[in-house]
Amino acid sequence: MEQNPDSLVISSDPLHPANLIPDLCRSFYQLGWVTGTGGGICIRQGDKVFIAPSGVQKERIEPTHIFVLPYPQPPPSPHTDRVFLRRPTLNLKESACTPLFWNSFHLKNAGSCIHTHSQHAVMATLLWTGPTFTISHQEMIKGIRLGGTGAALSYLDTLELPIIENTPNEEDLKDSMGEAMVKYPNAPGVLVRRHGVYIWGLDWEKAKTQTECLDYLFEIGVKMKLAGLPTSLV
Repeated sequence: MEQNPDSLVISSDPLHPANLIPDLCRSFYQLGWVTGTGGGICIRQGDKVFIAPSGVQKERIEPTHIFVLPYPQPPPSPHTDRVFLRRPTLNLKESACTPLFWNSFHLKNAGSCIHTHSQHAVMATLLWTGPTFTISHQEMIKGIRLGGTGAALSYLDTLELPIIENTPNEEDLKDSMGEAMVKYPNAPGVLVRRHGVYIWGLDWEKAKTQTECLDYLFEIGVKMKLAGLPTSLV
């Protein structure tokens, strides 16, 4: 199924996914979310999924580095030969996050999923030692969608995100992430202890907005914890 790369990832439209992903990754790098080649993002558009390569400098990704996979693919193995575009000549491989991104498509009908290695997210998983991160009565909660793709939350709502345990290989998180998404259907993301967070949205704009809001909430929550302040008022 491999096609001419130019027909899939070269476009003059700045909003084409192959242009958006490098641009967003540069922004995420500046925020400290995808340093050291970590993290990733995917955008689903129609019957195609555009996905960043794995193990590369995220601030230096070019449109011609992007992988294109067909959607849907038979679960649970997105890593198959059914790809529109792969990058063997560039010695690149598709993101190790791919099976986890697929969770957001199958379980939430998401249009985009973002994975960060934000220190705020990691610290939240260390200070909240139980199965969830919770916070309430913060203005930035209003930027979060129920389940990541539903109605907007309000200032009075309590935000709850599941925390799953990390594994040596990222793809091995797929099942525990999926189980957490089912158990906590209102959560807009899943935290991975000592690792980072996966956040999804109906499209890339909403996924980006929710990632920014959640990172703010992780940061303020961590600061409140360390200051001895309660993070939930209910």
